[in-house]
Amino acid sequence: MDSGTLDETDRRLVHELQRDGRAPFSRLAKTLGISEHTVARRYRRLLSLGLRITALPGGPRTGPTGWLLRITCAPDASAKIADALARRPDTAWVALASGGTELHCALQGQTPGEDNALLLDKLPHTPRVVAVGAYRLLHAFAGASEAWNLPAAPPGETEPGDRTEAPAPEAAPATWDAVDKQLLAALAPDGRATATDLARATGRSPVAVTRRLERLRAAGGVRFAVEFPPERLGYQLLVRFWVHAESGRLGAVGTALAAHPEIPYVAATTGVSNLVATGMFRDGAELYDFLDRRIGALPGVQSAETTPILREVKRLTSRTPR
Repeated sequence: MDSGTLDETDRRLVHELQRDGRAPFSRLAKTLGISEHTVARRYRRLLSLGLRITALPGGPRTGPTGWLLRITCAPDASAKIADALARRPDTAWVALASGGTELHCALQGQTPGEDNALLLDKLPHTPRVVAVGAYRLLHAFAGASEAWNLPAAPPGETEPGDRTEAPAPEAAPATWDAVDKQLLAALAPDGRATATDLARATGRSPVAVTRRLERLRAAGGVRFAVEFPPERLGYQLLVRFWVHAESGRLGAVGTALAAHPEIPYVAATTGVSNLVATGMFRDGAELYDFLDRRIGALPGVQSAETTPILREVKRLTSRTPR
């Protein structure tokens, strides 16, 4: 097998990890019908190819609000500005879009003051920045608001509506105590960190951190995002959809878009385009078909702008190689 080629077992392993990023190798082996040794070996190989599993806070939040930034800048400055944004700890992902003059950035500051400083002071006064559009993220219909997610399964292999995300819990913590925060910090670089590693990071016993993590997961206080280069799964075309849904149809359109496996992320936002979605396609023909038969056929869609993603500069909390 070529060092960068994925077979069907690899794809199924990625898919199962989307269902549960911390699923034990024993369970994955049983589901896939292979040995634990083979699961471990393939998992290590996927890590070398760009697989990353990270923990993110879940549930309702207090304090700062998530923003999606759409930044227009001079062509000769876009790469430098994107790199500068990627170095900031309050950005979750940064991407170069359109003809290279547009940047998309997800922002989540630690305090409202940090949001205001970037939106009102730093970006508008950055040399070579032409315009800044800031859209408040109101509600996520699918995917994590901080990151690119992978499709639920390759388009055509999953029935519409078969999402990998677990149902939302009835109640989730709005705040986390000091140990919870230590646990989340330890899981951020490696969502599959062992109980021993987590115990060392928090100063608690392995049994105690295991119980605490189970409690957080059951309450929706932590979730695990799977990151893997889409092109390795055959998705060569990444796009952002800016959809304007008519009044009274916003929720229906968002829910309908979220049912499509090609759409790993869709959220309601402020602005004229009141829905933003991420799409992953194998080629232009698939994108055309989706625009014509899927988005175009949805009741309540008044317009849909499509911008191609040229390069992801940052995913989640890590910068991507050029």
